[in-house]
Amino acid sequence: MKWSDWDINLKVRLIGEGTFNLLFWMFFPFMAIYFSNHFGQETAGLLLILSQFIGTVIGLFGGYCADHFGRKKMMVFSGAGQAVCFIFFALANSPWMESPFLTFISFSLLGLFGQLYWPASSAMIADVVPEKHRPGVFAIFYTSINISVVIGPLLGGFFFFKHRFALLVACTIVSFILLQALRVWIHETVPQSAAACKKENGSSGWISFLKNQFRDYGVILRDRIFLLYILAGVLVAQTFMQLDMLIAVYTSDKVPDQTLLSFDGWSFTASGHQLFSLMVSMNGLCVALFTVLVTKWMARYREGGVFMISSLCYGVAMILMGSTVNAWLLLFGIVLFSWAELMTVGVQDSFVAKLSPPELRGQYFATSGLRFSLGRTIAPIAIPMTVWFGYPATFIILAAVAFLGMMLYGVLFAMFYRREKVSLASKNV
Repeated sequence: MKWSDWDINLKVRLIGEGTFNLLFWMFFPFMAIYFSNHFGQETAGLLLILSQFIGTVIGLFGGYCADHFGRKKMMVFSGAGQAVCFIFFALANSPWMESPFLTFISFSLLGLFGQLYWPASSAMIADVVPEKHRPGVFAIFYTSINISVVIGPLLGGFFFFKHRFALLVACTIVSFILLQALRVWIHETVPQSAAACKKENGSSGWISFLKNQFRDYGVILRDRIFLLYILAGVLVAQTFMQLDMLIAVYTSDKVPDQTLLSFDGWSFTASGHQLFSLMVSMNGLCVALFTVLVTKWMARYREGGVFMISSLCYGVAMILMGSTVNAWLLLFGIVLFSWAELMTVGVQDSFVAKLSPPELRGQYFATSGLRFSLGRTIAPIAIPMTVWFGYPATFIILAAVAFLGMMLYGVLFAMFYRREKVSLASKNV
């Protein structure tokens, strides 16, 4: 699908969100380190679990609202909330005050508004892009994020620890600019079927709102294939969510300063913090460079095999990284980790769009987001686990969880292919 054929919504969002994501990734990977330093590893893990749990619940409301009140309304509302949160985030790290508690509150609320934004954003792409082009468009948006992941942590390794206030002021300004762009330039895309459903069920009051929401999610949760998809995704998420949690803390705590390159008296030595920034950037670089290419490659294969091999690679990468402090082996582990991510980038949202009816698309995307939001809710438990069991055992446990997710993918896709076969046979009758 050519750029000239893209809906104006997609063009505006790709540019605006790309700029915002660059600044976001200049501080996000370092937050686990920040909270661990200020609150201790056990408390930091529990606080992150709490904030992610609340975000998971809010995200489900976001999917319902995206279907019933409109994609644009929810994106503008969420953008306004994020802009206000950045004001307090910057204030908590300003020359006038330093408040880890206010930082935690602001960071958590940013996550909540992000959970409201994401279902509407994904549903909007599915609304305006034909089915055959969706994997490619989703892959381009994912590539945009990972270009930010390449550059952001490298810059953030300097700005976050030395010029945090200036960084957060820049985030505040960009978030207000993005909010204005969303208000002025994008248009509503909610399908007519969803709009009609909203009108039909538009009785006022919170009780009616909740009843309608639970009714819609009840329909979704009776889809056993989709439920297994979410459960398997939550399990596998325990590995890839650790890039900015367990892996961040492990490299800063256990990995010693090491010389990575040396030549004729010149050498490049990296500390644990710097190696972590390099690992995050390498992950982003791999995804940014190869997302579209690998998405086209993976489109040749059945989804089930792609998801299973990806889960296997995640597990192996975790075992490798947890068993060494050698910088080059850790970098190899992150490359394998990135390959696992690349395999499913374009496939996962396209698969959700294939499963979801248009009138429930926002809620299907919101529910599928449980793979990440619920996964991220549970993932911080890995930080206190390092105190209880030690680093090597924690990495092995997480790898075993990924392998369990791989087996669930095998079960759910066997069911999915049987359902597709029955559906095809009934159409041919």
